[in-house]
Amino acid sequence: MHALQVAVRNTSETPVYFADVQLVTPSFKTLPPQQADAVIRKTERTDLPITYGAANCLPQGLPEVQPATVVAHVRTGSEQPRKVVFAVPHPDPLLARLLRDECSEFLVKQRASIEFGPTWTESGPKSDRVMRGSLVVTRRGQGAVTLADVGGTTHYIVTPGSKPLGTLAAGEQRLEVPLELTPARCDGHAFAEAKKAFLFPVRASVDGGEERVVIVTPPKPLQDRFLAYARRACDLGS
Repeated sequence: MHALQVAVRNTSETPVYFADVQLVTPSFKTLPPQQADAVIRKTERTDLPITYGAANCLPQGLPEVQPATVVAHVRTGSEQPRKVVFAVPHPDPLLARLLRDECSEFLVKQRASIEFGPTWTESGPKSDRVMRGSLVVTRRGQGAVTLADVGGTTHYIVTPGSKPLGTLAAGEQRLEVPLELTPARCDGHAFAEAKKAFLFPVRASVDGGEERVVIVTPPKPLQDRFLAYARRACDLGS
């Protein structure tokens, strides 16, 4: 889900009620207003959560971030809520980064899909067991796609067979590159709270251009296998 925080400041003694908030910018699809139901009293800063839509990306390259506003319905005292538009200082570095990251991924995904291969096996002695499998690159559009590297996560270390991992040449339809996966940590609490354990960053480029980061997530059955393997490798039990 696309979510961030909007900082609100109230320097007066009068509480302000925020009924809802909404991010409006050409850079991202506009979602319906999100209910806030928040009374903001005198404060230097209070953060309100806000969701935003998918980035409006371009097939030919990265777009520049566009001006943004936060639209809210607010009231003071017993008055009826009124619409207020707050301008976000432009260019906003956070929105620029979010747009760049999402559209960088979009540019690569136009050309090829990158997925965890279906076959993963445990190997090695009990004290040093690893999971071995692959990333599979499947053509979607034109151009050569090179996988430069794949990073680990908060919970797993990924070791590729070589760097760069490989290139899906212009005339090829499929590329499979070997990977080795091991636990990055072995405390039981960590695996109970493994929200970002399966967001693997892959650095890829198209036709020798700038490297982009694509987040690749294994399907749920494979996530469960990785988790069970890590518990065995860390001797944490079931």
